[in-house]
Amino acid sequence: MCIGIPMQVIESRGESALCAYRGQTSLIDMMLVGEQVAGTWLLVFLDAAREVIDAEKARQIADALEAMRLAMRGETAFDHLFADLVDREPELPEFLRS
Repeated sequence: MCIGIPMQVIESRGESALCAYRGQTSLIDMMLVGEQVAGTWLLVFLDAAREVIDAEKARQIADALEAMRLAMRGETAFDHLFADLVDREPELPEFLRS
């Protein structure tokens, strides 16, 4: 399985861009999303940008990845990373509702 990582463009370099996530930088292939300006958030799989995303979606993905990291260490106190889901009932997607 491949996990998408939210990364922010630091510097555009034509068909690639220098991007950062959690203080580490990587050179990312931009062929699928085109050249992007510094500050743009991307969803990156295997060093290739697959989707341009907004800052809120980037935060949600980063929080989910952090919760997964904590769970893998055996920690269970990560509800704060899912504040938008705590204390609410799950909802079916529109296409599954009768």
